[in-house]
Amino acid sequence: MTFYKEHSKVWVSVDVIIFGFDESKLKILIGRRQMDPGRGEWSLYGGFVGADESLDDAASRVLFGLTGLRNLYMRQVGAFGSVDRDPGERVISVAYYALINVSDYSEKLRNEHGLEWVEINRMPQLYSDHNKMVKMALKMMRQKIKTAPISFSLLPQLFTLTQLQRLYEAVLGEEVDKRNFRKRIKEMDFIEKTELIDKKSSKRGAALYRFNKKAYNEDPNFKL
Repeated sequence: MTFYKEHSKVWVSVDVIIFGFDESKLKILIGRRQMDPGRGEWSLYGGFVGADESLDDAASRVLFGLTGLRNLYMRQVGAFGSVDRDPGERVISVAYYALINVSDYSEKLRNEHGLEWVEINRMPQLYSDHNKMVKMALKMMRQKIKTAPISFSLLPQLFTLTQLQRLYEAVLGEEVDKRNFRKRIKEMDFIEKTELIDKKSSKRGAALYRFNKKAYNEDPNFKL
């Protein structure tokens, strides 16, 4: 038996906003759209939801196909359903944002997909309402980074405090007081100082730190 015959059908898709941190800049991964309508326009990467997929499963599939990486930090941004958002068909898209360490992402795979890392402050006009998706995702990330350790998804396993500070500044879009920031970070037991030194950042070298997830899970009262 078939139900809902009296109702019109709509397409459902997912779009994934992939944030990365590179050269002290917050960036997003975008590419030229490979299909009509909008062929050749800058766009986020996405796909239609399969009949046997949940929204999360579809987003995870798209993200893995694009990056080749699993177990990435990913959260739903929201649904975008303006009647005229897609000139091809009536399409409702559910956006997600994901965080990756740029150095973990294969350049070969990026080139195969024809994608580019673009600074968030230099983002071009994107297809349809994709700029609106990015804006909303950035707002959510700015709120989340103050109360959860999501920043470590954008950093290598070992990082300097300068790298961590610059990441926060890039995400928040404002300067952070160095003295207060470092004082607050050093009070957090789950950010561990190692005996390793990064000699690339300065002649004297800078201490390398790491995120201890187990320590955080035992005392998750994080607030920056």
